[in-house]
Amino acid sequence: MTATSNYFATCAKGLEPLLFEELQQLGLTDVQQTVAGCRFQADTLHAYKVCLWSRLASRVLLQLGQCEVGRDLGAATAAISQTPWHEHFYVEQTFVVSFTGQNQQIRHTQFGAQLVKDGIVDHFREQGLGRPNVDRETPDVRIHAHLHRQQLTWYLDLVGEPLHRRGYRLEQGAAPLRETLAAAIALRAGVTQNTEVLVDPFCGSGTLLLEAAMIVLDHAPGLRRQQWGLQRWRQYQPQLWQQLLNEAQQRFQQASERSDLRLYGSDNDARVLAIADQNATRLEISDRCQWQSGDATKVSAPQSTAQEKILLCNPPYGERLGEEVETLLLYRRFGQQLRQQFQSWQVAILAGDESLLKRLKLRSHKKYKLFNGALEVILALYDLQKEQTEFTQEQSSDLANRLRKNYQKMEKWAAKEGVSAWRLYDADLPEYNAAVDVYNEHLVIQEYAAPKDIPPAVAKERLWYLLDTLAETLPFAAANMHLKVRQKQAGKQQYQRQQLRDITTVVHEYDAQFKVNLSDYLDTGLFLDHRWARRELGRMASGKQVLNLFAYTCTASVHAALGGARDVTSVDLSKTYLAWGEDNFRLNQLQPRRHSFIQADCLQWLQRQRPQQRFDVIFLDPPTFSNSKRMQDVLDIQRDHVNLLKLAARLLKDDGVILFSNNKRRFKLDEEGLAEAFLKAEDWTQRSISADFARHKGIHHLFKVSHQHG
Repeated sequence: MTATSNYFATCAKGLEPLLFEELQQLGLTDVQQTVAGCRFQADTLHAYKVCLWSRLASRVLLQLGQCEVGRDLGAATAAISQTPWHEHFYVEQTFVVSFTGQNQQIRHTQFGAQLVKDGIVDHFREQGLGRPNVDRETPDVRIHAHLHRQQLTWYLDLVGEPLHRRGYRLEQGAAPLRETLAAAIALRAGVTQNTEVLVDPFCGSGTLLLEAAMIVLDHAPGLRRQQWGLQRWRQYQPQLWQQLLNEAQQRFQQASERSDLRLYGSDNDARVLAIADQNATRLEISDRCQWQSGDATKVSAPQSTAQEKILLCNPPYGERLGEEVETLLLYRRFGQQLRQQFQSWQVAILAGDESLLKRLKLRSHKKYKLFNGALEVILALYDLQKEQTEFTQEQSSDLANRLRKNYQKMEKWAAKEGVSAWRLYDADLPEYNAAVDVYNEHLVIQEYAAPKDIPPAVAKERLWYLLDTLAETLPFAAANMHLKVRQKQAGKQQYQRQQLRDITTVVHEYDAQFKVNLSDYLDTGLFLDHRWARRELGRMASGKQVLNLFAYTCTASVHAALGGARDVTSVDLSKTYLAWGEDNFRLNQLQPRRHSFIQADCLQWLQRQRPQQRFDVIFLDPPTFSNSKRMQDVLDIQRDHVNLLKLAARLLKDDGVILFSNNKRRFKLDEEGLAEAFLKAEDWTQRSISADFARHKGIHHLFKVSHQHG
């Protein structure tokens, strides 16, 4: 037992310094910290102790051998076969090899694992013992091999299942925190055997609280585990192991008698609270726990005269596209609640990134970079015994007043007008540079690009203040607030396909209904400022042949069909938008098959058509500029509008009308060019601007274009 061997304790990235301290506290003197773990020398007693008591290690590996791996791989196999494998496990036992690392000779882990396996099998054959079998699912023995540059090292795994599987957590919530990370958070938060009260307002299945409680109550993390790799090791010493287990059980009982620890966990999911209680029961500490269903932004500090009080939590990260608003507002409310309710507490918060922590408006005194699985996260520590003045400039009430006034006025107008999608705010106050649109019970916030003289951090802060104020002032849930940021994507961003959330609602516009998507695209599927033009098209359409170019989701086509058009032809480059358009037709009890939906580049499609007066009304709403990869030509509406109108007019009946609109702010109609093409235009822009867009009369232009006769 006194002979020492070399070991390697693996851990998650970011936990190495803590593991180094822990191993020293367990009585080890020769410890070396390295990437993803620590090397140490120990006798069997201390090796067993690390297995049983390490809160941070993932595995404890006994080093069995090392060799250089050069061009002659046979030499490596021979070196592996020199290890006395028969002294570590029986030929009747099953084993598996896991392999990490690579070099010029071994480029695939599967090949490396095969090489090690061959060396083990060769050894047993050379001993005349036959061949042990491999079992990848439930092996008796696990062998780990690691290749670093030319050096290959192989180990026997003493733990079997990874050490984070403590044995008390049989079920878990949707986003579980690994027990080793939870223990690290508790240690960094300052949890000791003197801690008296622990609170977690986002407790889920209780992992963070329970790992912290195990530190307070001197509960060995491995005490509840039933299966260990070391028990299948041929050199296993059961009496020694049992002695350590008995000591651990005794320490837990003594600490339990000594400690007044209380745990308070809350979560908005009652189902996971039941799991938390079961986990606590398995750890024999359920009598210390109080689990409650509740909103973290309304959590109150428990009544207690205790000195050592710690709140620790792992709030949602909002890593999915579209969850930013809900998550950031959650952090904002949570920060306010902490300041008001937990003034004398120590607080530890694990967050997805820095921007989330900033929304707390609290000053941290320490931050640590950690990894939750593959996700890089930040642990921030706060001392709320110190005064926490909110570090933000005092904002005026102008924004709240403007939003409230706009909402009261425009909500009445929209109800009277018969629309459930409308603009609430459009950069009314220049420093809050965004548009806010209402879609039923949802808000869509579109941030405009900030002027070059405004620092990005200031623009960001103003945007979040706008979101805060919207949530405080208006009757919209944070989960129903959707942020659209109009900015160019750089680097990897433009290649990353975000998961579609498909948050949709059906809005009504006069007598039409439309499906809008609030989460997955820059635009929602409905351009609100063009609603007057769509209604006018519907009024013109009775008994007519209608063409809708750049049809998008065919909302104008729906108005035309509802207005009694004999046939509506919708042309757009996007298959997705045309399919959406067909959905809009069905939503209004219109049969898509009675109309035409054509996927094509509108310019090319117009050029291909023979001059033939087919349409009574053409709705033409092109983009300001388009260089789509699927378009043959670049479209610039200022430069190309006369040519576009000429092409469209070739398909227009003598007494027909083109409704031509665009959103170029400084658009100027080329009347001379139109006259040369025997076309005339009447400016309908002013009459087409609805009350909710009255502040920005230049938001679009609308012209009634027709043939010039005589």
